[in-house]
Amino acid sequence: MAFTMLAREWRSGDLRVLMLALLVAVSGITSVAFFVDRVDRAMTGRAAELLAADLLINGRDPISDEYADKAKALGLATARTLTFRSVVLAGESMRLTQVKAVSSAYPLRGQVKVADEAFASEEQVPASPPASGEVWLEGRLLAALGLRVGESIELGKSRLRISKVLTYEPDRGGQLFSIAPRVLMNLVDVPATGLVTVGSRVRHRLLVAGPRESVAQYRAQVQDNIPPNARVEGVEDARPELRQTLSRARQFLGLAALVGVLLAGAAIAVSAKRHAQRHLDVAALLRCFGSSRASVLRIYVTQILALAVIGGLLGSALGFLAQLGLTAILGVYVVGNLPAPGAAPVMIGLTVAIATLVGFGLPPLLNLHRVPPARVLRRDLAGTPVPSWLVYGAGLGSLFAIAWWQAGYLKLAAMVMGGALATLGVLALGAYLLVKLVGVARNRFGPAARFAVAGVTRRTGTSVMQVVAFGLGLMALLLLALVRGEMLQEWRRSLPPDAPNFFLVNVQTDEVVRLQAELTRQQISIDSIHPMVRGRLTAINGEAVTPQQFADPRAQRLAAREANLSFSADKPEHNPLLEGRWWQPGEDGWSVEAGIAKSLGIGVGDTLRFHIAGLDVEGPVTSLRQVKWDSFNVNFFYLASPDLLRDYPATYITNFHLDPSRRDVLAALVREFPSVTVIDVDALMNQVRGIMDHATMAIEYVFAFTILAGLMVLFATIHATLDERRHEAAILRTLGAQRRLLLGGLLTEFALLGGLAGFLAAATATATAAVVASQVFGFTFDGNAWTWLVGILFGAGIVTLAGFMGTRSVIRQPPIYTLRSL
Repeated sequence: MAFTMLAREWRSGDLRVLMLALLVAVSGITSVAFFVDRVDRAMTGRAAELLAADLLINGRDPISDEYADKAKALGLATARTLTFRSVVLAGESMRLTQVKAVSSAYPLRGQVKVADEAFASEEQVPASPPASGEVWLEGRLLAALGLRVGESIELGKSRLRISKVLTYEPDRGGQLFSIAPRVLMNLVDVPATGLVTVGSRVRHRLLVAGPRESVAQYRAQVQDNIPPNARVEGVEDARPELRQTLSRARQFLGLAALVGVLLAGAAIAVSAKRHAQRHLDVAALLRCFGSSRASVLRIYVTQILALAVIGGLLGSALGFLAQLGLTAILGVYVVGNLPAPGAAPVMIGLTVAIATLVGFGLPPLLNLHRVPPARVLRRDLAGTPVPSWLVYGAGLGSLFAIAWWQAGYLKLAAMVMGGALATLGVLALGAYLLVKLVGVARNRFGPAARFAVAGVTRRTGTSVMQVVAFGLGLMALLLLALVRGEMLQEWRRSLPPDAPNFFLVNVQTDEVVRLQAELTRQQISIDSIHPMVRGRLTAINGEAVTPQQFADPRAQRLAAREANLSFSADKPEHNPLLEGRWWQPGEDGWSVEAGIAKSLGIGVGDTLRFHIAGLDVEGPVTSLRQVKWDSFNVNFFYLASPDLLRDYPATYITNFHLDPSRRDVLAALVREFPSVTVIDVDALMNQVRGIMDHATMAIEYVFAFTILAGLMVLFATIHATLDERRHEAAILRTLGAQRRLLLGGLLTEFALLGGLAGFLAAATATATAAVVASQVFGFTFDGNAWTWLVGILFGAGIVTLAGFMGTRSVIRQPPIYTLRSL
């Protein structure tokens, strides 16, 4: 009986809005799930390929030959790689690149692919890495330098011929959002370049491959005695940085999609409430025909579960199609073809469908089994109504469970849900005030507009829900557009015209004096040149520092890696002290940036111990500093008094401003100091801008489901008021109102609602952007006119079109039919 009734109700159109809302909710969540599942399956299926080996030792310092000898003794193959950043020269053109030098056996797993020209469709698998004296370059680097295969580049002190275009590396698949293009060279050519010296920031890898048992035996031998600042990585934990990035993408995009689920849930609740009201008579007849309360309840629960399964499966199918858009946007950062997804996203879709429909759709239907049989004779009998707080409370409870599961831990889920509800509360208050304000001015409008305003103000609760539902998604899209298109440009314009736009890093101690003289000769002004020492924080007040002791992810990252330390006798002018004092001559001490001090629980008077070049360095914290990281000055988390670090190996860093018309000076500078790396801030910002564009496009794509969910709320509320609107229209037509007046009133009502939603979205997006600009970027953002114009016009246009589609029957139905049904 439940399925027969369900089919009849579907044909009548009563459940279509509810099903559409469910499809929007499920497809939004599963689109993210399908994309993440495909990337994760690619990682799992190509785990060894992502390492280019079965096992590797990864460290900052050269890896001793004894580790390779142990592997060979077990019959394992070995290879070595060395990666570092350097500037490539081609005539007067230069680009910062990520250089990888490899031994002849590379790769041990997977294949390198090359082509004979940039962006060629045909790829080749070479028999060996580049020969000595040759390099392979990425196509984008060739294009940037204006070079072709067969021409040469300058890398440090060496001149190397481009023999192939590099199209694929197996072990680069984990470098999502990699900024610098790749240069692949032979390991034997590195010494001649002069680029790798003491203190250079390089990454050494020893690759190992062979039978599984031998690899496991080798790992057991070396796991506990690997060099400092090194780690062992196997197939089971391949590319942890990619897995972390993928996990964050899943959390962020999944939680963004959750906003659409929230609005879709509201649409489902409204539709279910109307469905319940229209089925009071059906429930009474069922009771008259002998059905028990339990039977009636079972019928409607079965219908809800059936709808959830159908909606979950159809929504998952739509989610699979929708994930193709995410793949097109973010797939540029994923190396290799993605495999087909598994069944897990479908299970996610079914879970979300059941939780959403049971949470938001079932509570309004719980009243039906309480309807007495006597309602057949007495229409005023309807059972005990389900309180609204129970309806939305149950829905929010199920939504919170989804958020907790999506986020992975309770705190983040609570923050997201709290933020979403707070945003909805602010939008609701704003919408309520706007609706009341419009009502005050009602008498100043013409007949159609007065009719529209009366409809908006008479149904205040419904109007507020419609404005909030559509305004929330529109606000998110406008805010992302502001961040992507305006705020970064405003921030760059807010910087001083002489702000540093170039950094020189990896300057060796014996090059400092010569470099300063050369910069002076070239009339390039620098404030100072700063020493930089690599060290890892190992203890605070004598207690060992480990990532596991911190709950904050940022603190875990800071505790797990080395930091750049520096020393200075004088306090930096742009680093005001927030607490403590600067050291006196001959006094040992540390000055710590306030943000990292808060994350790691460091205070003035604490004792810090760092491990530097195999030795421990200890001293007290004498001050906490405020650092403005977006000033483009040279800044450090940790500064030491000179006597603490003076005797440790250091490289140097400086920055300066150079007019773009004098960029040719840089090429001469790199030729004179080949080991020095030049970082072009403008080029870096452009590359970061490209990454931000793709990231925000992905978020906007997900938030498009929120717009659709907002429209579902609009359709649901319109559908819920159709009977009331038909009665109004019939009475007005009977009293002489023309069809054109009613149509104009309806269109004006929806245009007004959409305009209010757009106005509210533009206002909140601009306010949020202003707060972000002030607190994050440190400048004043006043917004722009197009945000308001686009918000209001887009809101009015979309809502008017949707409203007209939902209320056509109000205008088309002759008044006599409506009056006869009263």
